[in-house]
Amino acid sequence: MLVAGKTGETKMPMTNQAAIFLPVLALVLLTFVAFLRMGAARAAVMKGDFDPEYYKAHLGEPEPAPARAAARHWDNLFEFPTLFYAACITAFALGAVGGWTLAFAWGFAIARWAQSLVHMTHNNPAHRGLAFVLGIVLCMALWINVAISIFRIL
Repeated sequence: MLVAGKTGETKMPMTNQAAIFLPVLALVLLTFVAFLRMGAARAAVMKGDFDPEYYKAHLGEPEPAPARAAARHWDNLFEFPTLFYAACITAFALGAVGGWTLAFAWGFAIARWAQSLVHMTHNNPAHRGLAFVLGIVLCMALWINVAISIFRIL
């Protein structure tokens, strides 16, 4: 649908506001994948000689590295991405979802997937850090974009 401007000129088509939830769904999928991976890593540990009493209060000898890395990965998905979710919901609520908003949101989701793929495979901190920093920059850009929309409304 094209929108007519004040003097009758034709502007760019309006963005479907619900499209902001596609990168959100991509991150939700990643979170479930991380949960399954954590469960599989912990199940593998339990088949070995690891003491299951550790999981009562997470005290004592720490989990073996693969299970600990999977659990840390799961935890990470509930830390910084909350700012991403908040920005997407805010943009939707304000009707401020546009091309840049979607580009920044998709960029963040892709950067998080890249970071997670590194974390779940060879876990090279330099590679993971690059994806992390890119995600931070994209989320900051997303929030700047949302903030501009907020100030335009005020």
